[in-house]
Amino acid sequence: MEQPTYTTVHCSISLDGFIAGPDQAPDSPGGTGGMALHRWHSDREQGGRVVDKAWADSLLRDRGAYLMGRNMFSPVRGTWESWEDEHGEWRGWWGDEPPYHAPVVVLSHHEHAPVEMAGGTTFHFVTGGFDAGLERARELGDGDVHVAGGAATIRQALAAGVVDSLALDIVPVLLGAGERIFDGGALPTLRVVEVAHSPYATHVRYDVGPSASV
Repeated sequence: MEQPTYTTVHCSISLDGFIAGPDQAPDSPGGTGGMALHRWHSDREQGGRVVDKAWADSLLRDRGAYLMGRNMFSPVRGTWESWEDEHGEWRGWWGDEPPYHAPVVVLSHHEHAPVEMAGGTTFHFVTGGFDAGLERARELGDGDVHVAGGAATIRQALAAGVVDSLALDIVPVLLGAGERIFDGGALPTLRVVEVAHSPYATHVRYDVGPSASV
């Protein structure tokens, strides 16, 4: 029997449509102003914010596997060796124990051995493009894959028609520039299935593609 698949996306987005600010750098992974998109969940324990906590719990729930682009994993450009010769091995933005606790497939143009971290996260690197990366993530996650970003990888997932559920945390800030997920190509068909509000974000969950027309 063919393994059932379920692919999700959940990301914060500014009022003007950016999920990261401009000028991303090793000391500013979210780009200029980008961290403002994530305050709704990074300080959710303050002030009894039930709505934000519930959506953060949904964002951080257990997944079978994750898929992300190289820029989501690292600031490294060019070969991994060109970075490591000067800086040492890059093991992600998240310290010794990343928040994923599951296999994470990283799309890259350059081969890299798997990186095993504390807490159950192992980064696997795939050089065959988006389709190959998604296939590998589905294998590792028994069909359950969360596309973690960045913007280019989410755009590819939406364009490929593989996303079943899209959750957006719409944050009341303007970034003016940066990375968008709805640039270029046909827009996906969306059906709203859940909306919740807080002073920090409006949270919307959509069914995507064929399921959105039911």
